[in-house]
Formats: sequence, C-alpha cells, structure tokens
Amino acid sequence: QVQLVESGGGLVQAGGSLRLSCAASGRTFSTYSMGWFRQAPGKEREFVAAISWSRRSTRYADSVKGRFTISRDNTKETVYLQMNSLKPEDTAVYYCAATNVGSIVAVTTGPYDHWGQGTQVTVSS
Repeated sequence: QVQLVESGGGLVQAGGSLRLSCAASGRTFSTYSMGWFRQAPGKEREFVAAISWSRRSTRYADSVKGRFTISRDNTKETVYLQMNSLKPEDTAVYYCAATNVGSIVAVTTGPYDHWGQGTQVTVSS
C-alpha cells in the first residue's frame, strides 16, 4: 500500500506560481509511475501531468504544457508539480496518484491505484 499526501496548494493571483508536493510512504516509491490530476467544482477529474519511475518519460495535458513541470525525487519519495503563469481556469483540487506500472505515464485515472486527499489551488483574476 502507498500513502500519498499533497501539500503546497493555496490562493495565488493570475500569473503567479505555486509548487505542489506529494510525499509518498509505504511500498517502494521509485518503482511507481506518478501523476497529477485536478477536479474543478461540477467537472470531471482531469489529467494534468505524469512521470515514469525513471523520470525518462513525462506527459502533460495540452492546457498546461509550457506552464507546468512535473518532477520527482526518488530519494525523498516525493513528486512535485511546478505551476507557473497560473490562470483562473487552473483553479481546482489537485490530486496526486500512483500506479505500480512504473514504466507508463497514464493520462486516465484507471491505471492509478493510489490517490492522495487533494490540495486546493485557487487562482484569482
């Protein structure tokens, strides 16, 4: 079992930056592929970014490409999401997720076995 705890959310003005962190504990973090998803009120949970266990593969939603960067530190068992040039439409609860198929970078929720509790990101205009 893997436990995931997100942090780093908050209120920021449009154009600002935030860095989300997701600390993992439990089984071997370095073998897991990690993803970030978000869910705005009244909307479906959507893919944001994902990274393979080796860091060799990453994927991003078109809406965040060039603005967000996913990274991971396997020694600290933590995955990060650096969010720059934030827009009001980025407002959502952001969730960290893990899948033990470490080589993939899945863009749908199905492959992910473990989820954090979420952290709120609010971008004001």
